[in-house]
Amino acid sequence: MNKDIFVKLLKQRQFKAVRSILDVMNEVDIASLLSELDDRELALAFRLIPKDKAAEVFSNMETSMQTYLVEIFSEKELKELLDDLYMDDTVDLLEELPANLVNRILDTVSVSDRALINQLLDYPEDSAGSIMTTEYVDIRETMTVSQAMAHIKATGIHKETIYTCYVTDRRRLIGIVSAKDLMTSDDDMLIRDLMEKEIISVNTHTDQEEVARIFTKYDLLALPVLDQDGRMVGIVTFDDAMDVMVDEATEDITKMAAMNPSEKTYFETSVFTHAKNRIPWLLILMFASIITGTIITKYEDAFAAIPLLVSFIPMLMDTGGNCGSQSSTLVIRGLALSQIQFRDIFRVVFKEFRISLIVGIVLALANGIRILIQYEDPALALVIALSLIGTTVMSKLIGCMLPLFASKVHLDPAIMASPLITTLVDTFSILIYFNIATILFQL
Repeated sequence: MNKDIFVKLLKQRQFKAVRSILDVMNEVDIASLLSELDDRELALAFRLIPKDKAAEVFSNMETSMQTYLVEIFSEKELKELLDDLYMDDTVDLLEELPANLVNRILDTVSVSDRALINQLLDYPEDSAGSIMTTEYVDIRETMTVSQAMAHIKATGIHKETIYTCYVTDRRRLIGIVSAKDLMTSDDDMLIRDLMEKEIISVNTHTDQEEVARIFTKYDLLALPVLDQDGRMVGIVTFDDAMDVMVDEATEDITKMAAMNPSEKTYFETSVFTHAKNRIPWLLILMFASIITGTIITKYEDAFAAIPLLVSFIPMLMDTGGNCGSQSSTLVIRGLALSQIQFRDIFRVVFKEFRISLIVGIVLALANGIRILIQYEDPALALVIALSLIGTTVMSKLIGCMLPLFASKVHLDPAIMASPLITTLVDTFSILIYFNIATILFQL
């Protein structure tokens, strides 16, 4: 939908035309369209969204837009919106809003909903309990298929998903039944004869990243969440698992780029906050690079004897950094997907060692031939070739081991990514280069 046409219709007060446009649009697309409007247009357009879509559009909006709407809504409008919002979306909203607006929402919802919200807010951050919804379909094993279907028709409209139904006995989860199984089975068949007893579930305190991995591993649409006593308290749905995957990937990317992660979008984050998130690691890496400078100063005599040696420093340092980044990226990815564990460290090191030998020899041959042609100096070609092999082997071993050791001591492996590894590799590559040069040239 073209924004200019939409705004023009709003300004001309052609509300019927606007409503008809919003009626056929997808909820996510509506949220994206509204994000381009100013505050006055946003408030007007949101009130024209069909009631059955409003809550879903609201849950897909950016936090700043949600905050503005909550501020301007009347008590009646706010209550209608909250009644249609799923519990996990309401909790997500409360976690982002200022305290005064949180109190306003808690005053609007019912006593029972307020108790549920407070319970969900009490779960540890980034846990399964903090992202689950309490709105799921539960049935009894003594029901027949027809009774279960009637129960779903009566209550399903208020549930976040009906694709999977949970068979409980005094809140204990004893089985699951898919909607497909219910619709394709005889009406008089008992649920206990139809339900699946092998259940994949998580605890309320399970880390959300582990929850996302389970979704990926088993291709689930929803995952039941049990409390410490084994009672079912909610479910995590696929859309929430996808949000976790995006958040975790974003966090890893920012850490790999030597920045502190931020939960806000790029444009929502202020210039000062962006700078604050980037400065600490840049300072650490800058001062760490002083070691490299100190090592270079130590070999001033070698520079004086053969000034040409200096021209190869950038190439060796860049090659080492790139090699280390390749290995660390693959290992970090393997750790994130649980394809690699710390116990695999010797297998990983041996594999990367063999890879580094092949890569190092190819790079050494290419540069050795180039130097022979360009400078006609076999000794210099040999120094650079050996330095490249040594740097490549060292870089790839550092690149694969650091993330593994980080995971072992319960640090995020993403911290051990390109900037940190590049800084370490720079130091070691200079040491390798000048030690080889001083030995072969007898400096």
